[in-house]
Amino acid sequence: MTVIKNPILKGFNPDPSIIRVGDDYYIATSTFEWFPGVQIHHSKDLINWELISRPLSRVTQLNMVGNPSSGGIWAPCLSYDNGQFYLIFTDVKLWKGLNGEQTAFKDSHNYLVTAHDIRGEWSDPIYLNSSGFDPSLFHDDDGKKWLVNLVWDYRLRKKDNFGGIFLQEYDPAQKKLIGDVKKIFSGTELGVTEAPHIYKRNGYYYLMTAEGGTSYEHAVTLARSRNIEGPYEVHPKNPILTSLGDPNLAIQKSGHASICEGVDGNWYMVHLCGRPLEPLGRCTLGRETAIQKVVWKEDDWLYLENGTNRPDEEIEIEGRIRKEEKKRFIYDFKEGELDRDFQTLRIPFNEDMGSLTERPDYLRLYGKESPLSHFRQSLVARRQQSFSVRATTALEFNPSNFLHMGGLVVRYDEYNQFYLRLTFDEDINKKTLGIVIFDRGKLKMPVEEEIVIEEDKLYLRVEIAKGKLQFYYSKDNKIWMAIGEEYNSSILSDEYPFPMGFTGTFIGMACHDMKGDSLYCDFDYFIYEEID
Repeated sequence: MTVIKNPILKGFNPDPSIIRVGDDYYIATSTFEWFPGVQIHHSKDLINWELISRPLSRVTQLNMVGNPSSGGIWAPCLSYDNGQFYLIFTDVKLWKGLNGEQTAFKDSHNYLVTAHDIRGEWSDPIYLNSSGFDPSLFHDDDGKKWLVNLVWDYRLRKKDNFGGIFLQEYDPAQKKLIGDVKKIFSGTELGVTEAPHIYKRNGYYYLMTAEGGTSYEHAVTLARSRNIEGPYEVHPKNPILTSLGDPNLAIQKSGHASICEGVDGNWYMVHLCGRPLEPLGRCTLGRETAIQKVVWKEDDWLYLENGTNRPDEEIEIEGRIRKEEKKRFIYDFKEGELDRDFQTLRIPFNEDMGSLTERPDYLRLYGKESPLSHFRQSLVARRQQSFSVRATTALEFNPSNFLHMGGLVVRYDEYNQFYLRLTFDEDINKKTLGIVIFDRGKLKMPVEEEIVIEEDKLYLRVEIAKGKLQFYYSKDNKIWMAIGEEYNSSILSDEYPFPMGFTGTFIGMACHDMKGDSLYCDFDYFIYEEID
């Protein structure tokens, strides 16, 4: 037996949907405005996980230009039937207004893509509906397929806008929804009923939902019925999983779950979680994925194996850890394509954004719109997956205008980010290095006298340790000097934006040209190290 420590998918891997096909396990998680869309991890043993695919990799599948921060891909559902994989997802175009508050209306469009090879090309999307979000697909044993999703009710006729869980049949031959839409569950007193999944066992249809909201009140609710259309009775010990009420738990925000039977005959639940810097504090790594052991008891209800409804930080699973967890990643851009760890904002990495061949062994980024743009930014970044990390890069950049910027970015979203950037000061006719900060959208430039840079190549570094951030620079890659003060990086968390966000901290390389020249910046390498 191996003791594994939660979370199993660290750093911004929320809303997990797990399936088993043969002896292969797959988990799909949300990616929001980051492209390509949806992360799929694979495991043979529930212990060792590898990112193998981001299936929404073409603009014909996913066009997020203009999507709001924390919009885009919400809550994918992965399923498998008769030799084919099905992936249901939501593309959210509107969920908050110009003043930052959640809007009464949500523009959330639900789609289906399919593939015979989970690592291969996925189909172009089939449009399903726009009535809400968190859709999932259930394959019944009589051959019928059912779409289940929450409906967003803008009228606020109860304490929240979550209007219940609705069911409609999907016809794969016609590639569309058919028949009547039926409400099957209104939720419990916990409210905010979302993330529905249906399972069938021993003649019961089990409806698993998330309730309480995706923060510290999050919970997993279970209900069942002999008829897929209901009525559904709620679990006698509901909620079956929550962290609410115990602020000292390492694993918080437990909710939004899915289950599968293991090869060993045991059952497992994966669920969303968060790890705050301090009790009920900010979660700078975003929402992550944890795993729990669950059991079916004689009453045909599901329970956590530990006998409570609290998540375990550690569980035992049959198997072994195949290799030590990697702590240092060197990306030297010699392969001619971006490493899978990297993503871009809203748009794909293509010849318009950058190149890995124009200058061999370098990442070239062509400057596009500003750091606040929801449309076309040249930014390549990866997740922060540990509380204490160091990231280093080297760049060659020849700006000729203050509207040209390139450098190292640490960001949560457009409105909350830190940018160590090289630019041009026309008053002295020289390149200068300074810091740009956006704090809830407010621009700050804390280095009053920016550093003059004469060298062709400049080395940049950031160190983050438990909510504190410090930038460094070097002109020779030997002597490193701090620039600016130590900043509070806990603003890069779900809890700090207004309203709260849904993603996590990314660190990467950027080039901005707000003059419109598409001036390029060359990055020699990017090194990411976990140092705690």
